[in-house]
Amino acid sequence: MNKVILMGRLTRDPEVRYSQGERSMAIARYTLAVDRRGRRSQSQDGSEQTADFINCVAFDRAGEFAEKYFRQGMRVLISGRIQTGSYTNREGQKVYTTDIIVDDQEFADSKNASGGGQGGGGYQQPASRPAPSSAIGDGFMNIPDGVEDEGLPFN
Repeated sequence: MNKVILMGRLTRDPEVRYSQGERSMAIARYTLAVDRRGRRSQSQDGSEQTADFINCVAFDRAGEFAEKYFRQGMRVLISGRIQTGSYTNREGQKVYTTDIIVDDQEFADSKNASGGGQGGGGYQQPASRPAPSSAIGDGFMNIPDGVEDEGLPFN
């Protein structure tokens, strides 16, 4: 089984391209900074590395969603699968790649926690449910006529 679940912050705005052909498809690439748990490890330059930077690729509707709503610094939750590959660069060296192919992605913070109120979020909270039609202005429901007070769970 190849299943990955990650939560981290976007290191930059997603980079989006559209495929050519009969049906154009969005391809969004972004990098998540995912905090490491437990022991801190030393990076090559001697500083402590506390996060892994993981490349993610979202296709089609997921790519369009990332382009429209994801911004640098947002904390997001994704699930998908690991895909490895390789290619030969211009210098003739073989380069190995590891990407997460995104199946699902969502916001991990509320709009206010991610700074959305200052223009950083770019997305809107869902509208709250309307009050029931029998609600009074103070938030309490009217008790229908004929209901005995003794049957209610409060005094």
